[in-house]
Amino acid sequence: MDLGPSQVAALASVERHGPLSPSELAKVERIKRPTATRIVRHLEEGGLVERVRDPGDGRASILTVTPKGRSLLKRLRERKTAYLATRLAALDPEDRRTLERAAELLEGMFE
Repeated sequence: MDLGPSQVAALASVERHGPLSPSELAKVERIKRPTATRIVRHLEEGGLVERVRDPGDGRASILTVTPKGRSLLKRLRERKTAYLATRLAALDPEDRRTLERAAELLEGMFE
C-alpha cells in the first residue's frame, strides 16, 4: 500500500498519541477535520488503523493502530534509519561532530 507523507505522519501520530478521535488527530497533525477524515479513511481501507466506538461517548469513535500499521511503521523507521546511517557514515569527521553538537543543542531546547 502506498502512503503519502501526510498519511504516514497521521499513522505515526495515532501510534504515538493514540487512541485518538479523528478530531484529536486533526489537532495533533494541524490539519482540517475533513482532511483528517480522508486520511483516516485511506488508513482504514489499508487495514492500518481501526475505528472503535468511544466508550466515553457512544456517538464518537476513536482510532487505534492495527498490528499491520505498527509493522509498516517499524519497516519505514528501519529504512529511514539505515538511510541516515549510510549518509552520516559518508560525512567527514568534522561534519559529524558539527551535527552531533547541533543535535545536543536541539535536545537542550526541547528539555
